[in-house]
Amino acid sequence: MNEDLPAIIGGEPVRKNPYPKWPIYDRREEELLLEALKSGRWSIGGRFQEEFERRFAEFQDAKHALLCASGTVALKIALKAMGLKPGDRVIIPAYTFIATATSAIDLGLEIAYADIDPNSYTIDPESVRELLDEKTKALIPVHVAGRPADMDALREIAEERGLMILEDAAQAHGAEWRGRRVGAIGDAGIFSFYQSKNITCGEGGAVTTDSDELADIIWSLRNVGRPRTGPWYEHRIYGWNYRITEFQAAVLIAQLEKAPKLMEIRDRGAEKLDKLLDEIEGVEPPKKDKRVTRHAHHLYIFKYDPTAFSNLPKSKFVEALKAEGIPCSAGYRPLYSYPFLPPSKPLPNTEKASKTEAIWIPQNVLLAGEKDLEDIQKAIEKIKKHSHKIPR
Repeated sequence: MNEDLPAIIGGEPVRKNPYPKWPIYDRREEELLLEALKSGRWSIGGRFQEEFERRFAEFQDAKHALLCASGTVALKIALKAMGLKPGDRVIIPAYTFIATATSAIDLGLEIAYADIDPNSYTIDPESVRELLDEKTKALIPVHVAGRPADMDALREIAEERGLMILEDAAQAHGAEWRGRRVGAIGDAGIFSFYQSKNITCGEGGAVTTDSDELADIIWSLRNVGRPRTGPWYEHRIYGWNYRITEFQAAVLIAQLEKAPKLMEIRDRGAEKLDKLLDEIEGVEPPKKDKRVTRHAHHLYIFKYDPTAFSNLPKSKFVEALKAEGIPCSAGYRPLYSYPFLPPSKPLPNTEKASKTEAIWIPQNVLLAGEKDLEDIQKAIEKIKKHSHKIPR
């Protein structure tokens, strides 16, 4: 076996040992889970949900945080609480998780796709301006990979046109724009606590806001329309059972306590990887923006240039990198490419990111040591050296 060849064509992989597992847990999660079990209060009204909501709101620089079943339903109830009605238009990026679209469509809202900024992969404010019309009522900027969107420009647009802003911060726990954490820079924000997220309980979500009125409505929407105070079988508005359990909230408290230290490790890992990839012609680490004072690094996304790799398609590069033992992904496809979602003309930056350029590395890889991160550089260099030999 030729160790110098890429593993995809018979060589020895750069690494066989796995990167740090995720999720990470220890005795703290076990202790709190057992406490929740013994409390006898497993659903709404227990202490863990209220404690996490208070602590997470503080963590995100928000006045309120309200737990719910997932990031998807967090989007849905936040949009509903904002008073949007069927036929109203919401502008979203075409490069995002599908729930950003389906949550709006579920409420009878129309969606319009904005293109993304080619450097940040977040929604492009100029593309947003081109889509504005009288039906437009809200913007949903997505903090892709944990990098905040251009909230200055988006807030300016919203103030000019009287629009609501719902931040999709599903990947952005702890991220900061100009020194303020995301989630309540707009009118509200949403977070996901899915298995892969930087703070997780397997499944779960939250809405954050500084608005007392929105918080009160969201509380009822996730709890089948009940008011905060009053008879149990009083339902003041149309709502759903989108609650989570005390067990999930207990795990979230333990995860939140771990978050600051893990954020620092990811920051160092991303900085190291920036330097390593900057040495390779044909790949480009993420560009910096001084206004982004904290990147959550849920994903590390670098740019791939096929022309530097003998025109090796992005899909084949991802396959080759995985074969070397490096976890990676091709990322999102454009939302308008799904036959069951509204169509759109191709958006150039979205097309490029999706089809030829953006390579995702998951956050747990950034928790590894320097030598482990150097393996990513070695793997890419090996693939590049022999890229002309890899079958298309």
